[in-house]
Amino acid sequence: MPERTAAQTGTSQVVERALSGMTIRQRAAQTVMPWLLGDFAGFDADGLAKARGWVDSLEVGGIVISIGSPLDVAAKLNFLQRRSRTPLLIASDLEGGAAFRFTGATPFPTNMGVAAGGREQDAHTMGRITGLEGRAVGVHLTFSPVADVNNNAANPVINTRSFGSDAAQVGRFVAATVRGLKSTGILSTAKHFPGHGDTEVDSHIALPVVGKSWPDLVMTELVPFRAAIRAGVDVVMSGHIAVTALDPDSLPATLSKGVMEKVLRDSLGFRGLVVTDALDMGALVTRYGAGEAAVRAFEAGSDLLLMPADPVAAIDALVAAVRSGRVSRARLDRSVRRLLVLKERAGLFRQRTVSLDRIGEVVGRRAFIDSARAISARALVLVKDRDGVVARLRRAPQDLAVIGFGDGNFAGQLAEAGHRVRSFRLYPSSGPASYDSARAVLGSAPTAVVAVGVRVTTGSGSIAMPPALAALIEERSAQPLVVVSFGSPYLLSQAPSIGSLLLAWTANPLTERAAAQALAGAPITGRLPIPLPPHAALGSGLILSSGNAATR
Repeated sequence: MPERTAAQTGTSQVVERALSGMTIRQRAAQTVMPWLLGDFAGFDADGLAKARGWVDSLEVGGIVISIGSPLDVAAKLNFLQRRSRTPLLIASDLEGGAAFRFTGATPFPTNMGVAAGGREQDAHTMGRITGLEGRAVGVHLTFSPVADVNNNAANPVINTRSFGSDAAQVGRFVAATVRGLKSTGILSTAKHFPGHGDTEVDSHIALPVVGKSWPDLVMTELVPFRAAIRAGVDVVMSGHIAVTALDPDSLPATLSKGVMEKVLRDSLGFRGLVVTDALDMGALVTRYGAGEAAVRAFEAGSDLLLMPADPVAAIDALVAAVRSGRVSRARLDRSVRRLLVLKERAGLFRQRTVSLDRIGEVVGRRAFIDSARAISARALVLVKDRDGVVARLRRAPQDLAVIGFGDGNFAGQLAEAGHRVRSFRLYPSSGPASYDSARAVLGSAPTAVVAVGVRVTTGSGSIAMPPALAALIEERSAQPLVVVSFGSPYLLSQAPSIGSLLLAWTANPLTERAAAQALAGAPITGRLPIPLPPHAALGSGLILSSGNAATR
């Protein structure tokens, strides 16, 4: 088959030259994007041998980079970029900011927390800062924002990663985030199509099934994706979820041509690049295997195969599918061309490495931290304050018994804010003896604070407090007690007797400081982006000014 010209495809000569110089196997390899940890490794060390092989022998199209320091990440990516025949597209999951993956970058509340602040400009700011810091370390594509509508409180994998339960509001915040990201030149992704919010199964383990009708999907799940497409999102990520109204065979959306072509391409009019969710997830790989899952995803309409369980098997299977006629050469070229267009848009054919000297000028800048600090303060939601316990705390420093569960150092922040603190920390592995010690500490002061960091952990299958912790809170709830959630907002379902509940969304130094200052008199202005029936409605929240007057 003769190669098509740039004029025929509407792409640039740079893209067409790059494509025409590739064999079928090199083209297939361009569609594969394996995962790499961002920790330090000597360039000739055994720990980097696999990544060197991906670049030198397999000639993959890109790499997903994960947790590490900005300098270590950038140095490793520069090294791999210099070895690669074609520039590598580097992606990372930067939900909630670059600090989600890179130590020292600017931390934000979760998406749900940003939405609780009520300002779409905050989402734009988060996107802009995320893009600037991501590009500084060599990332060209972020797998964010999450466009799922979290309308199921039992969802174990989305939760606070979503902007909320109201489809229209989620759409507005998704669009604002996309615009913020695009302003920096980083490529954005809306995920997990066609919507992972109304599920109770973690797709890292098994296949969730959504039984909603087409009209319901149009009015809810698809709304944020339409908003993202209108805002110019570059990439859409498929979800490993079955939607019976869209695929009567209950195939995962990633493997369903009806979902990826008829709905995403035809109905929503998306013309950008489609990437799978991780192909090593249990919803796919356990049923189809690494090679067949990759080919089926490609047949369904994906352009980029993310984190296959075995990259070699995925490339081999796709090459075999093209040579056998199962996948046409034109279909393969169409996907590779889309990927090369994004590489050109990211400037990779001009400059593929980053300056290590400039990282400190961008990542974690004081102005970025100040912006994130203000967003964290606006995100706080006081769901309820029975008997005015929070209001009393805000009037003067008090003796507090503080129990922490999960990450962070909230007790230290409360002490810095002026309260006199005696504290104890519990962990997921804590046993009866630790809970007895926690009870003793709770009885040592007239007012208690329990800081709970229950967050999404992919592959766990659930998101909840340990029963022993819920029981401890219920035991103490008849006395003055404030529960501060640095994670899931749905704690009332396990401990309905909680009298005072403050939502801070995630545990990082900025959110902890904001919550501590709020318990020392700073304004609390956030409103719920989700309902907490029967306790609180969507949009509710006690508003406390610095003068301590409360309104709803």
